[in-house]
Amino acid sequence: MEQQALVIALVGVLGIGAQWVAWRTGWPAIVLMLAAGFLVGPVAGAFGYKILDPEAAFGNMLEPMVAIGVALILFEGGLSLDFRELRKYGSGVWRLVILGVPFGWLFGSLAGYYVADLVWPVAILFGGILVVTGPTVVLPLLRQSAVQQRPAALLKWEAIVNDPFGALCAVIAYEYFRRSAEGGTPIEVVPAIAFAAIASAIIGYAAAKFVAWSFPRGFVPEYLKVPVLLVVVVAVFVGCNQIEHEAGLLAVTVMGIALANMHVASLRSIHPFKQNIAVLLVSGIFILLSASLDVEELRGFEWQFGLFLLALLFVVRPATVLLSLAFSDVPWNERLFLAWIAPRGIVLVAISGLFALRMNELGYADGSILIGLSFAVVVATIVAHGFTVDIVARWLGVKGAERPGILIAGATPWTIALAKQMHEMGTPVMLVDPNWHHLRDARREGLPTYHGEILNEATEHKLDLTPFQFLIAGTDNEAYNALVCSEFAPEIGTDKVYQLGDGNDEDRRALPAGLRGRALFTSGFGVNDVHLRQMEGWVFRKTKLSDQFKLEDAEEMLPEAANMLLILSPSGDLRFFTHASTPEPEAGDTIVSFSPPRESTSDVATVKNNGKSSDERPQPA
Repeated sequence: MEQQALVIALVGVLGIGAQWVAWRTGWPAIVLMLAAGFLVGPVAGAFGYKILDPEAAFGNMLEPMVAIGVALILFEGGLSLDFRELRKYGSGVWRLVILGVPFGWLFGSLAGYYVADLVWPVAILFGGILVVTGPTVVLPLLRQSAVQQRPAALLKWEAIVNDPFGALCAVIAYEYFRRSAEGGTPIEVVPAIAFAAIASAIIGYAAAKFVAWSFPRGFVPEYLKVPVLLVVVVAVFVGCNQIEHEAGLLAVTVMGIALANMHVASLRSIHPFKQNIAVLLVSGIFILLSASLDVEELRGFEWQFGLFLLALLFVVRPATVLLSLAFSDVPWNERLFLAWIAPRGIVLVAISGLFALRMNELGYADGSILIGLSFAVVVATIVAHGFTVDIVARWLGVKGAERPGILIAGATPWTIALAKQMHEMGTPVMLVDPNWHHLRDARREGLPTYHGEILNEATEHKLDLTPFQFLIAGTDNEAYNALVCSEFAPEIGTDKVYQLGDGNDEDRRALPAGLRGRALFTSGFGVNDVHLRQMEGWVFRKTKLSDQFKLEDAEEMLPEAANMLLILSPSGDLRFFTHASTPEPEAGDTIVSFSPPRESTSDVATVKNNGKSSDERPQPA
């Protein structure tokens, strides 16, 4: 019992620790998780002491634990697939599914037989498993890399939808060889598997219908919604696996996609929880699987397997994508990007491990090779694609905004002036307002705008939000600003959503600070404060610092009443001055301030001292 508790704690520390290091360094999180698992598992075992041995700790429970974890990850991924995206990217998605699966299976099988020197049955089965790309690796990769919306959406849909299809391909191959050994024919095998797939999809859809019907009607109390949903997912997965091996993966994927498109309002509250569950599961399963790898399996790696990995990277995947998307409306640069990015993850290893044992039972000796080979595929694709995704995206012109952007809710004179200042400084900005007339001045200034309600779910699908890592709610309604901040805080981060006003807790009529975004300005200027000052002629000014020209010099040069708003680093990173924190600028940073006009009485002394801001005189060296 104590040993299992230590293993669980160590898996959590290593998995979440790797995620945190990835966040701090920008390195691919999956690579770090694999490295952590290898170090405490096979690498430590090579020196005689395996720090983490999941099989010894959990025994026969390890496989079902991993299987249920994969099912929950696929369900969570399905919840992110909204059919409204297919209106923009549908043709590419269907091609990658309908054509990509058979092409990938064919080319993977040929590579397995002719390059890896596997026997035909094992090569065909492994080729089917290789169809998967895996949301466990693709989604974290997209989260870390600012790729444009269309290629990112195509990769996301392909990863989630193709995962159960890859499992079904393996099931079809295995059942065919098993029943052939018993004297069965393809006519007996294919209809049975097709029936299992259809039945599983129907069960998954029915489960989604049940949740969508019962939750809004109050049949499940709020505090039980998440537990009930998790139990239903696990029950659907296990139940459909009784119909056919791995059919449960298809069922939970269909359930997630169906729920996502039923637009159940009561499910919105569980979104942050499901994302947290997905991060925990991805972290834990990667650590467990990489730590479970046996050193002897690594030593059995032969030279032709290296050639197989190269063929997979440079022949199989490119041929699959380019043939699937031939004569489509997807631009060539995006096709080439998709042809390169195809990392494999947990599902590949889990399914390979399952069928490796079963192929051995059928008398195919090469079946035992699949475990080590599947890990080699995972490591090779994750390292190759994880470290090159930014380079390739930039080279092919599919890279999104390089610098963190600001999403601004509300088109007021103050927010338009702020957006104009930041736009001129190279920071991506987007003004969102449901009133077309309010956006008129912003359009006249050439600023990016979106006409729509920012809280509408449709906005997420019509507007690419990936370039924006900061949110400023600046409408005239303080309560609405707080609502926007609370809605976006779980996705963007509570430390990256801002609004005007300091939320004075001493005022019983004020909104509680816990419901608001962070307050802009150290003075805590409210909506009325900035509007009145703007009518008096206050403007935004930028002041660049250097080794000779420090913050103290900038404060002396600026009008006495000026309020610092934010610091822009040379890399584009933003740090805001708030009523609760004051960032420390460095040489090379640019300070953006909200300042009164030079003619104001409060600035006479500054003018007499020849103080000038950076927008009125050359920048100091």
